[in-house]
Amino acid sequence: MSLFERYLTLWVALCIVAGIALGHLFPGLFHAIGAAELAHVNIPVAVLIWLMIIPMLVKVDFAAIGKVREHWRGIGVTLFINWAVKPFSMALLGWLFIGYLFRPWLPADQIDSYIAGLILLAAAPCTAMVFVWSNLSDGEPDFTLTQVALNDTIMVFAFAPIVGLLLGLSAIRVPWQTLLLSVGLYIVVPVLLAQIIRRRVRARSGMQGLSALLGRLQPVSLVALLTTLVLLFGFQGEQIISQPLIIALLAVPILIQVYFNSGLAYLLNRATGEAHCVAAPSALIGASNFFELAVAAAISLFGFSSGAALATVVGVLIEVPVMLSVVTIVNASKGWYEDGAAVERRDRATTPNAAGRR
Repeated sequence: MSLFERYLTLWVALCIVAGIALGHLFPGLFHAIGAAELAHVNIPVAVLIWLMIIPMLVKVDFAAIGKVREHWRGIGVTLFINWAVKPFSMALLGWLFIGYLFRPWLPADQIDSYIAGLILLAAAPCTAMVFVWSNLSDGEPDFTLTQVALNDTIMVFAFAPIVGLLLGLSAIRVPWQTLLLSVGLYIVVPVLLAQIIRRRVRARSGMQGLSALLGRLQPVSLVALLTTLVLLFGFQGEQIISQPLIIALLAVPILIQVYFNSGLAYLLNRATGEAHCVAAPSALIGASNFFELAVAAAISLFGFSSGAALATVVGVLIEVPVMLSVVTIVNASKGWYEDGAAVERRDRATTPNAAGRR
């Protein structure tokens, strides 16, 4: 991880302070930015979101999907966690904690919006930071790339239906036109542009040129993210100052969701006999979120000053320290993992000596 990535939580905290301060000093400027919309899409934010997302998608080689058979156990487990467990478990945690247990300490008019933000956060698997987490856990790089490419493909088709279903179950009105527009603007178009850029750079300069480009784009992506956060907290400042407990309360279901889904993915991989170098990134992909997309969708659907936007930002705030803790856990438990009966049987079955004995 670069120094900037390692201290992302610190930069996010500073953006919170800066955004709140600037929102109080220059309220007219922030209202002007919020009003700069075209077809219900905020133009400044759309530009920032593209600068956030496109560099991350340039990393993804969709040709890797062809390798899906090589790690079918890990792929199957991760797909199950990402699309059949995580969005629904987050919705359940949101209803339990935000809608019931924490309701007395939260603004009554934002309860549904907070739950919507949590659902948006969990409905899309992480795209970029997963490569960092996988590297830190000695993950199998081909598996990680294949899984990310497959998740991004599924996300194009599954994000809107899952979000629409869970928001409907939460009795939150689903602005389908805006939701579909968000999918087009923040998933489909960035994927297409990123792949065009990737192919042209590789054709002209090879992998070395692509690596150099990614090195230049990564700071752009992070700066765009932090700028977006300053704008968000510029609008959220008064609400946070009046009720600072909100961020801590929103963090509770997010933390539970991360550890629950990563633990479940890890155990399922062990039960199926998958190698640790696949199980580790599988657990990390199963737990982390595509928070850039969540922030963009929350702003498009509910606005800058909504509880949904704030809930997605809390996900950004805790992403790095929480995921680093998951990396530490899977690394420290490698010995225990490889002592599993299913893993041992598979290892014996794949060794040349075992094959000779058979």
